[in-house]
Amino acid sequence: MAARQLAGFGVGPGETLASLGRTVYPVGLPGRWTVIARELRPAAAKLHDARRAARLAGGRAAHLVERFPPGESHAGPCYAGDGLEDLLAMLYLVVVREAPGLVPAALDLAWTAELGEETAVDMECAEVDRAARLVLDGGVASLWARVEDALRSGQANPSPAIRHDADRLSLVCRMFTMPVEGPDGEPYVLRAPWTGAAQILDALLVIADDGHAPGTRIRLTHPATAGPAPATTTPAPPAPGPTTQARPQSGEVNQVQQSAGTANQGRPEARGAAQGPPAAGAPTPGRPASGTIIGARWAAAGPPRGYEIRLDGDPATHAMRPEDLIVLPGQESTATALQV
Repeated sequence: MAARQLAGFGVGPGETLASLGRTVYPVGLPGRWTVIARELRPAAAKLHDARRAARLAGGRAAHLVERFPPGESHAGPCYAGDGLEDLLAMLYLVVVREAPGLVPAALDLAWTAELGEETAVDMECAEVDRAARLVLDGGVASLWARVEDALRSGQANPSPAIRHDADRLSLVCRMFTMPVEGPDGEPYVLRAPWTGAAQILDALLVIADDGHAPGTRIRLTHPATAGPAPATTTPAPPAPGPTTQARPQSGEVNQVQQSAGTANQGRPEARGAAQGPPAAGAPTPGRPASGTIIGARWAAAGPPRGYEIRLDGDPATHAMRPEDLIVLPGQESTATALQV
């Protein structure tokens, strides 16, 4: 029965539905660690990394930026942007202020870190990591206000590490929120790379809850259209550089694209018939398109409830359900060393 269902979706050898499996370090994204490479690090390096990962907020942020370095995917840069370490630390400070009950005790983290296993620290920080990712779903409009409140609160925190991070990041926050004068004499505000921060946390969360990290190559389970549909896509982000506008976060994507056909219409020809003729002026259906995952959408628990993808040759960002995507074969890198 399972084989017939997969065949109905058109899943080929080595492929899997995006609602199943896990991709942490996509093979097509250069400059990545791999699961094997992380495991083969010397014991001293593993202990150092685990201790750093256990120090909220700045230590864990620095660890994650090193663990998920920037790379160029088929859809453009991923995990990229200046100031990612500071932005991640700010997100953790927001969680410290707004949901202190989710933050593990410093002593518990210290004991766990002595195991020398970063995944053990990940288990201790699972709730605070997810909460930090969900902060980004609230949109940019209120995000900086929450960050500033968290920094003020952090300066009075009993933890010396939190106080130090809050003092340091207060200066960094002003760099991203206060206009500065450009070479042409016009004021501008630096764009904070929140997308890169979200991608790092996406990759981290799939380790424990399954899913597919940004950079994973996929294709659609049904024929794609030649252009974006009004209710299911968002405009592509502008090119990196100084600007006074911030890119909308994943929480502002309006709707998840619905699958064509019902469960008893799993065959490709049945799904095509269920779609009906295209509306006037709409793009005509074509062959199932390939693309790249550039972000995940999370609920309070469990694997991703949706993905943001970019199809090859299409600059728009599409919000899709996991069951509408097929992960191409061999996406998890099996290399034995950091790929650069």
